Amino acid sequence: MAEPVNLNRFRKEKARAEKKARADQNAVKFGRTKAEKSRDKSRKDQEIRRLDDHRSDPEKRD
Repeated sequence: MAEPVNLNRFRKEKARAEKKARADQNAVKFGRTKAEKSRDKSRKDQEIRRLDDHRSDPEKRD
C-alpha cells in the first residue's frame, strides 16, 4: 500500500514554487544590481553637491 500524501502540503509547496518562479522573472525584468543602485546614488549625490556649490546663498536649500 502506498504512503498517504498530505494534499495541503503538496498544494502549498506548489504555490511557493510558482511564487518563487514569478519573483525570479520579475527580478530579471525589473531588478537592478547593487552596483547599479550604488552608481546611481553616487551620481545623484555628486549632482546635488555640484548644484549646491553653484548657489549664491547655500543656506536657501529647499
